[in-house]
Amino acid sequence: MANRGNFSGRIGFILAAAGSAVGLGNIWRFPYLAGENGGAIFLLVYLGCIFFLCYPVMVGEIAIGRAANSDAYGSYNKLGGKKWGYLGLFGIIAGILILSFYNVVAGWAFGYFLHISFGNLLNQQDFGGFFGAFVNDILDVSSAHGLANSNLIFSLFFMVFTAIIVSQGIQKGIEASNKIMMPSLYLILLGIIVYSLTLPNAFSGVKFYLVPDFSELKIQTVVDGLKQAFFSLSLGMGALITYGSYLSKKENITSSAAVISIADTSVAFFSGLMVFPLVHFLAFKLNINPTEIGTSGPPLIFVVLPQIFHEMGPILGRIIGGSFFPAGVFCCPYINHFIVGGARCLSGRSKEI
Repeated sequence: MANRGNFSGRIGFILAAAGSAVGLGNIWRFPYLAGENGGAIFLLVYLGCIFFLCYPVMVGEIAIGRAANSDAYGSYNKLGGKKWGYLGLFGIIAGILILSFYNVVAGWAFGYFLHISFGNLLNQQDFGGFFGAFVNDILDVSSAHGLANSNLIFSLFFMVFTAIIVSQGIQKGIEASNKIMMPSLYLILLGIIVYSLTLPNAFSGVKFYLVPDFSELKIQTVVDGLKQAFFSLSLGMGALITYGSYLSKKENITSSAAVISIADTSVAFFSGLMVFPLVHFLAFKLNINPTEIGTSGPPLIFVVLPQIFHEMGPILGRIIGGSFFPAGVFCCPYINHFIVGGARCLSGRSKEI
């Protein structure tokens, strides 16, 4: 078998595996689910699911990948025989489905990066209206191609960017990019958290997020917490099996999986600690109930946060906002990576990717 390459060490593996899970799913999906399910009580359920259910699954997936030295399809096929091998195909299909919507959102994020850094987005008065117009924007390239959508161009640009990273292989592509992107995301989140805690009524949001109300515990809270835990850690779709295949035999799987779980979970936790003080501040400023602030899905990222960047002022807002959007979508290359890895295995190619 040709040399597939390995991570340079434990840190590189942890950063890459955490990067495969961290992204807009943590930054918007976790906070809005927490908001819908009682705040702190959802956080407790989520943490319990991570460390008592998902962590053992993660250890198993990494171990499978390292033992078989292959992606999900190749690992199942090698360790369980052909009758189990095709289970790995479901992971590839799941990755393609995730990528189909994630690239659209990544295109939006890239567009917002341009509008914040070089445009007048932060001067808007109606951020919801701007987002609606942005999503439906039609770029009139020519009279013959009047249906070309500018957001499609942004998404294609992002796909090219991720393809370049993946094409550089494990160490020079995935690992090297993560050494920049992961610390950058943490610094940006921590910076926004510090700023948000200085705002009026911020600690009302902190109380909602960190002080549990057990009367809010419902079956749906547990179901949503479990779904978010599996989604957040990219379990069940072959990403961690693929990364495990590049892990040196000398590295300890259980401790590495623990660090990955903590790294990923900390981004979700920090996202909540960033969002809820901001939401309660905006509610206080607008004299409305916090539940009236749009914190579900895209409005959280593309409507609420730009309002906060606007409040930071033209210079700081451009710096923080312009950095936030590209950093928040960097898991896309790693979805591409395990899809490409599965395709190579199916075609019988073992060349390093």
